[in-house]
Amino acid sequence: MFPIAIRPDKLTEEMLDYSRKLTEGVQNLLDADQIDTGVTPKDVVFSEDKLVLYRYQRPKQVKTQPTPLLIVYALVNRPYMTDLQEDRSTIKGLLATGQDVYLIDWGYPDQADRALTLDDYINGYIDRCVDYLREVHDTDRVNLLGICQGGAFSLCYAALHPDKVKNLVTMVTPVDFKTPDNLLSAWVQNVDIDLAVDTMGNIPGELLNWTFLSLKPFSLTGQKYINMVDLLDDGDKVKNFLRMEKWIFDSPDQAGETFRQFIKDFYQKNGLINGGVRIGDREVDLKAIECPILNIYALQDHLVPPDASRALKGLTSSDDYTELAFPGGHIGIYVSGKAQKEVTPAIGNWLNERD
Repeated sequence: MFPIAIRPDKLTEEMLDYSRKLTEGVQNLLDADQIDTGVTPKDVVFSEDKLVLYRYQRPKQVKTQPTPLLIVYALVNRPYMTDLQEDRSTIKGLLATGQDVYLIDWGYPDQADRALTLDDYINGYIDRCVDYLREVHDTDRVNLLGICQGGAFSLCYAALHPDKVKNLVTMVTPVDFKTPDNLLSAWVQNVDIDLAVDTMGNIPGELLNWTFLSLKPFSLTGQKYINMVDLLDDGDKVKNFLRMEKWIFDSPDQAGETFRQFIKDFYQKNGLINGGVRIGDREVDLKAIECPILNIYALQDHLVPPDASRALKGLTSSDDYTELAFPGGHIGIYVSGKAQKEVTPAIGNWLNERD
């Protein structure tokens, strides 16, 4: 074994620097006050039950495209991840390309919503939002952007209502729910979902959140807080860190019956690949989708592995199918600087070419 050479002066310097950062960090944390999220101005244009439909205010200097874009986010976590802060906003980037952006905010389900089904969400809420856009914009079809679970919902919607969707964009969307590298899927295969829903009613968001964090326990629950010390002396970086923390732990409960069907039909039965997913009285057939599709996935995604998304290729009848691989993770695809420069403009340009 070789002795480790530790210079006393270097050790003292590092300890003093660490102490300084902690001292300044405490003040920065106290000064952080209320953490704002969702920075782009928006208006409520439609609401139903817990759902709110927002329309984002368009920049006056940019020509707005005639076909509206509806963003369908996942039921898990909150959609302000798409508009986290001024310099990290998917919404802002889409507006800059001329998109007329709408977003569904699902709200926070309570026990009154435990009986809501996938039929209620897809043939009910999403369809009524789409019909609202069709009426307001005097158009037959709208553009859809589905994110994660919201992408799976959008695929189902486009298959059941192909006459209402002009272009479909899916981001980090699971299609094959049983790829070998899908740790989340492996965990849930033998879970008694019926017992869980029958016992709890709605599934607590906190339970799901800690499940997601435990997929990468070292980096997501330990290492990031150690690394946080290096940014504590920078007030802006502290606020950025707290914004992300707020989003991570802002997890709505899941309507029991919707959770039951989604886990059983999508994860355990892999229904988008094997068939058998019924929404209402109809079975979802991805071959019914004929519109152009842009499928975006993240190469380092630990929640939706790339192969889970790439499986979409060839499952629809679209003759205009495009894939975009992003060299990052499930969250970085919305908030990283690289994503702001590459992913969001690519979505806007792809839509503009087909509008």
